[in-house]
Amino acid sequence: MSTLAPAADLAGRFPAHGAVARRPDSVREAIMGRLSFGIDFTDHMALAVHTHGQGWHDHELVPFGPLQLSPATSVLHYGQEIFEGLKAYRHEDGSVWTFRPERNAERFNRSARRLAMPQLPVEDFLGSIAALVAADRDWVPAREGSSLYLRPFAFASEEFLGVRSAHEVTYLVIASPVGPYFAKGFKPVAIWVSTDYHRAGPGGTGAAKTAGNYAASLLPQDEAYAQGCEQVCFLDAATNTVLEELGGMNIFVVDADGTVRTPALSGTILEGVTRSSVIQLLADEGRSVVETQVRLDELLEGIRSGSVAEVFACGTAAVVTPIGRLAGKGFDLTIGDGDPGAVTTDLHGRLTDIQYGRAEDPHGWLYRLA
Repeated sequence: MSTLAPAADLAGRFPAHGAVARRPDSVREAIMGRLSFGIDFTDHMALAVHTHGQGWHDHELVPFGPLQLSPATSVLHYGQEIFEGLKAYRHEDGSVWTFRPERNAERFNRSARRLAMPQLPVEDFLGSIAALVAADRDWVPAREGSSLYLRPFAFASEEFLGVRSAHEVTYLVIASPVGPYFAKGFKPVAIWVSTDYHRAGPGGTGAAKTAGNYAASLLPQDEAYAQGCEQVCFLDAATNTVLEELGGMNIFVVDADGTVRTPALSGTILEGVTRSSVIQLLADEGRSVVETQVRLDELLEGIRSGSVAEVFACGTAAVVTPIGRLAGKGFDLTIGDGDPGAVTTDLHGRLTDIQYGRAEDPHGWLYRLA
């Protein structure tokens, strides 16, 4: 169960200095009516700066707006940047909660270590989110399937062109009211398996949530779009035979005998918060979950023979998403009958019911923000 300090106590770490101009209610209501993903943003952002020899300072809640950066700002040249993604959910009684934020804070710091950046105290990570949500509570939507998407990130803000870790790092949190990540909602998606490009390699930054990993995924993602697919799945760089993850989600395979398999964490795969939650929910119902290598050839044969019943992906943005089609060079297969399977559907319902407060939270995953 959660032992985190109350959000109201931590929010004080990011005080607001002076009034922030708020957009008119009519503007906010129009934005809340369309709820595109990651297009519109709230009135505030949280800010802190880390300086070599001084540590973290200048914690503050400020108006959302442009940043003033030198053309020599280090991140623009060397990509020293990390980020996280989590959501705030409005419950039926109007309260606002988030889901396992301490896990995001821990992963943020693992990413920081890999990118040679300063780690942020967990209390500051939580406090920045709590302060922002408290100030912009009216921006948390109440529509079914909607949420306030929170994006903490940090980047090398030093004005310096030498190749070394930056001596100044800026941390920010911004927020965007969103609907479902996939516009059609909980419907099967098509996945293109890339055999020409890789997201990460051994010893690289695959286990960190950093901008470069996503930059590497954009060209193969465009290739997936060209093939009529919504997402791309990457294979391992060493052998080009083993599934790793999608461009922004982890992947699971449900066998006909009820066993669930997912690629084992190998240092090249991002350890998803939703991934670990799905594994726990499956274990709660007594289902066997195996973290192992998932070979592409064996998966394709299993889909053809029927020994693979379902395939799904999961992540913060899309939660749990059924995969109805798997395609690549030399194959194009429908999984099952192309509709969401029973295991995928049940997991999506159980997880979202916990997040939105419609079901018991047996593991203490929820954290109240407002």
